[in-house]
Amino acid sequence: MKNYKYLILFVGIFFVSCASLKNTTDLPEVLHLFYDSNANTVLVAAHRGAHNGNFENSIASTKHAIKIGVDVIEADVKTTKDGYLILMHDSSIDRTTTGKGEVEDLTLAEIRKYKLKAPYGRISKEVVPTFEEFLKVTKGKIMVDVDMKTDNVKGILKVVHALDMQKEVFYFDNDYDQLDLIKEIDKSAQLMPRAYSLQMADSAIVKYAPPVVHIDSKFNTKEVGDLLKNNNSRIWINTLGEKDALIRYGKGEEVIQELIKYGANIIQTDEPEMLLELLRNNGLHK
Repeated sequence: MKNYKYLILFVGIFFVSCASLKNTTDLPEVLHLFYDSNANTVLVAAHRGAHNGNFENSIASTKHAIKIGVDVIEADVKTTKDGYLILMHDSSIDRTTTGKGEVEDLTLAEIRKYKLKAPYGRISKEVVPTFEEFLKVTKGKIMVDVDMKTDNVKGILKVVHALDMQKEVFYFDNDYDQLDLIKEIDKSAQLMPRAYSLQMADSAIVKYAPPVVHIDSKFNTKEVGDLLKNNNSRIWINTLGEKDALIRYGKGEEVIQELIKYGANIIQTDEPEMLLELLRNNGLHK
């Protein structure tokens, strides 16, 4: 009887483990889909990691994004006074840590004296991670969108190359001069230019032949969608802000249909878990 109880316990643990593994990001499959602009799967990008319930641009939010099966994780990268690359969106550490000061005026050691902080005062046990620490967690597990919040292009590429992660990482910037510099240093680098109009989207295609272009909802049109799809580029669009709020309040179906009607097939969100469930329920994500 005792052994029978242990057997039941073992079987239960086994099936729970299998269920959790099914939700984990499958990087080879994501890479295959990322470069197939005609695939029906809509990929999900976690804005600053899956940070609801923990802390943005943190190791915890990174691990949670991988665990729930997110396809891409977006990370903001800045440079400290002493030249270290860290994950940080703002120019200062005031909003997201227990400290104060401009990132470029502080050394890594000074920034690491403080803990990460979330809205409404929740404090983490975690400190601000370096870009290298972050990539060591994502390596082989999830694609990375580097949001260039620094002009330290050489430093970023050096870390990516040192970890042999060129195929897993792509780079986003509004500044095309910055994207040009990335390409100058690494011709194989994958870029995500931002476009604010049909003409700008066309220029991005001609200039970079990128695997993905970032557009906004205000010009999510058939013309833009056809242009990008016909040039083998995925279409990145955001639900940040108002659209994420609609997802939270049960109107996610309407949001998804509005975004994808002209071909948008990567969605960046602050609600990755909810968005994944909605897409899976609609047969748009495995």
